[in-house]
Amino acid sequence: MAEIEIDGAPADPARVAALGLLNYGHFTTMRVEAGRVRGLTLHLDRLVRDCRTLFAVELDRTVVRERIRAVLPADGAPVIVRVTVYDPALGLERPAAPAAPALLVTTRPAAAAPAPLRVRTVVHRRELPEVKHVGLFGLVHQRRQAQLAGYDDALLVDPEGRVTEGATWNVGFLDEDKLLWPQGPSLPGTTEALLSGAYRGPQSREPLPAAELGRFGAAFAVNAGVGVRPLAAVDGTVLDPFHPVLAELSAAYLGIAAEAV
Repeated sequence: MAEIEIDGAPADPARVAALGLLNYGHFTTMRVEAGRVRGLTLHLDRLVRDCRTLFAVELDRTVVRERIRAVLPADGAPVIVRVTVYDPALGLERPAAPAAPALLVTTRPAAAAPAPLRVRTVVHRRELPEVKHVGLFGLVHQRRQAQLAGYDDALLVDPEGRVTEGATWNVGFLDEDKLLWPQGPSLPGTTEALLSGAYRGPQSREPLPAAELGRFGAAFAVNAGVGVRPLAAVDGTVLDPFHPVLAELSAAYLGIAAEAV
C-alpha cells in the first residue's frame, strides 16, 4: 500500500494540491530495502543542496531521515520512497516570500527488474538541469510522445545533437570495457555517481554525438529505482542488452553497501 505524509502527519489534500498548483519544489527518489538505501548520503546531499538553491533554506538531514523511517513498511519489503520539498503556503503571485518548506514523503511498491529500453532521441533540455525539481511536464510530454511513436522512452540531446541524459535517468555507453558518460547539462545522478565509483574498468566523460552512437556495443539507463537498465536500441541503432560488461556494472552496483535510514 502506498503511503503519503506531510511533515510526519497524514497528508492534507489542500496542502498536496498546493504543490500541483504552484509546481515549485524539488525531490529525490530512492529504493529502500530492509530499511537501507544505496547512496543515502548522496540523496540527503541533493535535498540539502537543492533546498538552498530553490528556497535559501537549510534542510535538516535528521528530520528527513525520521520522515523516511516513518513511512517504511514494518516487514522491510522494498519500496520506492520519494521525498518532495515544497512550501504549501508559497503563492504564485509572490514566490519570493520567505519560505518554510514542508516534506512530502510518499511510497510505492518497488517494481521488478524491467525490460531493456528502446528509446528515441529528442532535442530537449530541462529547466535548471542541475536541480531535481518537480517541473516534469516537458519530460513526461517527451516520454509520452516517444511511447506514442512506438518507443519506451526519450533520450535527450542538446541543440548540437549531443546526448545529455534520459527523461528521468542518466545514461552511459560502453566501448568494449570502457564506460563513457555524456558531457553536457544534466542532473547529477546519485546512481550514476555510485556506479562511477564502483566500476573498476576505464571510464571518461566526453561529448557524445547521437549520430555516432553506432560505435558503441551497449548502453544503459541508471536511476535509483531500477539500478542498471540496458538499452536495446536508440532510434535505429540496435544495442546489445546482454553485453557482458552490463552484468559487471549491475554486480558492481548491487555490491555497494547500503546505508541504514
